[in-house]
Amino acid sequence: MQTPNSKRQTQNSIRCSWAGSDPLYIKYHDEEWGKPVHDDKTLFEFLILEGAQAGLSWITILRRREHYRKAFADFEVSKVAAFNDEDIDRLKNDEGIIRNRLKINGAITNAKLFIEIQREFGSFSKYIWAFIPNGKPIENKIEKMSDVPARTALSDQISKDMKKRGFKFFGTTICYAFMQATGMVNDHLLNCCAR
Repeated sequence: MQTPNSKRQTQNSIRCSWAGSDPLYIKYHDEEWGKPVHDDKTLFEFLILEGAQAGLSWITILRRREHYRKAFADFEVSKVAAFNDEDIDRLKNDEGIIRNRLKINGAITNAKLFIEIQREFGSFSKYIWAFIPNGKPIENKIEKMSDVPARTALSDQISKDMKKRGFKFFGTTICYAFMQATGMVNDHLLNCCAR
């Protein structure tokens, strides 16, 4: 149970500077970012959201997350994989999401490929976490935000493998953001309250 003092402490705690003062960003930072995710549905959600974010700020996508959930069948991968031209037209006219045809088509393509990986490896989680040494999150020693890389040799490797499989909007920078979001790497500042 959170007491008034512990709530005040969380509000006044040191956090990664990117979280800023937006309550939505702070909640995401404190409760999700950097926490290990092994659930395929959540991993698929982040795959779609990170792809949508390409060229945009993460807060732009975070503010539209609920719209994405509605537009993309609550991230049920089999439903998204079955989207047709009618669905693409619906999505292109949905003001609640990023209405970029390439990103919309990419999300549908990625859903189909996600299912292929589930069939091959048993789950997408088994596939993606197998890239991480010992399957344990990489704990980076981040003292200041300028120490956070935009990509790493590992994100290069994962991105290359996924692109070879046909995934769209999953270059090494997006891959690394996905790794951060799903806790494959912990890039919280060493003195961050959410570390």
